[in-house]
Amino acid sequence: MELLKHLSEAAGVPGHEAEIRGIITEALKERAETIETDQLGNLIAHLPGDGPVVMIAAHMDEIGFIVSYIEKDTGFLRIHPLGGFDVKTLISQRVVVHTETGDLVGCIGAKPIHIMTAEERKKLPEMKDLFVDLGLKEERVRELVAIGDMVTMRQDFLVGEDAVSGKALDDRAGLYIGIEAIRRAKKLACDLYFVGTTQEEVGLRGAQVAGFTVQPDIAIALDTTLAVDMPGVPGAQQVTKLGGGVAIKLADSSSISHVGLVKAMKKLAMERKISYQMEILPRGGTDAGAMQRARSGCAAITLSLPSRYVHSVVEMAHQDDLEAAISLLAAFLETAGSVDLSVE
Repeated sequence: MELLKHLSEAAGVPGHEAEIRGIITEALKERAETIETDQLGNLIAHLPGDGPVVMIAAHMDEIGFIVSYIEKDTGFLRIHPLGGFDVKTLISQRVVVHTETGDLVGCIGAKPIHIMTAEERKKLPEMKDLFVDLGLKEERVRELVAIGDMVTMRQDFLVGEDAVSGKALDDRAGLYIGIEAIRRAKKLACDLYFVGTTQEEVGLRGAQVAGFTVQPDIAIALDTTLAVDMPGVPGAQQVTKLGGGVAIKLADSSSISHVGLVKAMKKLAMERKISYQMEILPRGGTDAGAMQRARSGCAAITLSLPSRYVHSVVEMAHQDDLEAAISLLAAFLETAGSVDLSVE
């Protein structure tokens, strides 16, 4: 879990993924024949092999912010979101402002309940109401902080008896699954490109560019999905369950998985006794949606890690589901040449 901890605690909002590229490069440098970075910042690692061209994509970026304004007199920072937040989860959270001269730890502040009006207490907070307090005077803030500096959430990665929890499991867990599956696969039955994509959280941008470069026959996105197996949520709305196995996606807002790939993944899971569950995500998408539309198109699917509390600093995943995802992807890489890609 040390690699996943390193990835989770690293910082990289859309357009600022350099630290994550460094971690992936270090993890794959002994296995990949080439590791390149394209103009959009995607990391593309090539592991040559015989068989179809397979592109595995997991996005490097996490939801976060950039500094948009420094308040006069107070030095409080206003922040612009990069990615989708449930604003009420941000109140009183610690953040890191990444400046040219170093990292500054602050907190997201808001008006305390003691001085709120009755109407204000009923109202859900909005992003425009939030600010970052660095505990510094205005002149010092202006010396250190620039408009556009990256701001990320601060959270330790924790390993429990069954589960892990931390920030940015969406999608550092996908990167971890891909790297570990590559390490585990005995022999590649494909010509493999592993891509750490950029700017997924703001529109699947990196995957679209990388898809045009790689021109895959088969595209596999690795991402998290909703595990809403919690009080107050009917079974039909739970999407997946923590501990239920790797999720084989059927559809989401950005893609419908290739039928042949769905069948192949289910068959492998059953043959190798890998726990799995089927996923239909009513809202949200993955890099599969961009990859399947690159050039003349390709067969695409997403393998998902069930996660509770997605897009928060306490995202939670089950260790058994991580293992199932790694095992299924490794098995696919060993057998990719035998998959029926005919269109139904």
